[in-house]
Amino acid sequence: MWKIDLKYREEFKATFNRLTEKVEELNKVRPLSGIALAKIKEAIAIEWTYNSNSIEGNTLNLRETQLVLQEGITIKGKSLREHFEAKNHETAIHYLYSLVKENYQLSSKDILSLHALVLRSIEDEFAGRIRNAGVRISGANFVPPNALKVPQLLDELIEFVNKNSLQLNAIELATVFHHKMVWIHPFFDGNGRTVRLAMNLLLMQKGFPPAIILKNDRKKYYEALNQANKGNYQKLMLLMCQSIERTLNIYLSALPNNDSDYQSITNIVNEPTIPYGQEYISLLARQGKIDAHKEGRNWVTSKKAIENYRKGL
Repeated sequence: MWKIDLKYREEFKATFNRLTEKVEELNKVRPLSGIALAKIKEAIAIEWTYNSNSIEGNTLNLRETQLVLQEGITIKGKSLREHFEAKNHETAIHYLYSLVKENYQLSSKDILSLHALVLRSIEDEFAGRIRNAGVRISGANFVPPNALKVPQLLDELIEFVNKNSLQLNAIELATVFHHKMVWIHPFFDGNGRTVRLAMNLLLMQKGFPPAIILKNDRKKYYEALNQANKGNYQKLMLLMCQSIERTLNIYLSALPNNDSDYQSITNIVNEPTIPYGQEYISLLARQGKIDAHKEGRNWVTSKKAIENYRKGL
């Protein structure tokens, strides 16, 4: 089950290189100043919580999520469960940051601890416990494995990640782990939020910021997971790279003397030096062929990114 078709690799070579270079650029200025880092981490935590919970059906919007987390305000018309989901996810993020240490190795204990935090005061009887019965996932093209196989499969996945005998890079390893854990579906509830936390633990351990899969990409995300079930990782790898690039750009844009000026594609094409039309640049962005990321539903990029594409960089 742990055999991976690596035929996507050539297609993503340039993207992997670009993201790795950005991490190296970020590492050069680490440690960031305490105030700047705290503000970025706070904003990222709110976005991460909002998007991950929204993918699972939580109806708190971004502003409401911010009020719950920062002000402790109860939002009228929203369920107690939705409030708990927001606070629990934030707590799980803080726990995750505490795990990121040199030479860290993924463990089932930490995955179960993340899950316990996600479901705390919501489904305490299931929190931090592997499922003991079968489940089915609405809209998925597979049936998760028998519950009796889950503990061994989870242990094998963790061993696969820690040994990394295929020598996958950090993005590949996090993506494959993400898919395989969703496939195992080790819990009755809270699988999605837990796996997105755990995959970011793998990324952050290698110096990447967390990848936030956006609520607006929910349909694309589920389609990518279904494709991965058939052995095709292209769509999931692309979504992961785009999610990582967005957060990297947020961090890098906050650095002193950073020259990346991200603008909407509509504004970019009005520049007289840009030789491409809006549809073509949008296609390049969606395909991950230029440095670009989403803000809401809109793609943003920079003149520098397009110039690098023209030069074949």
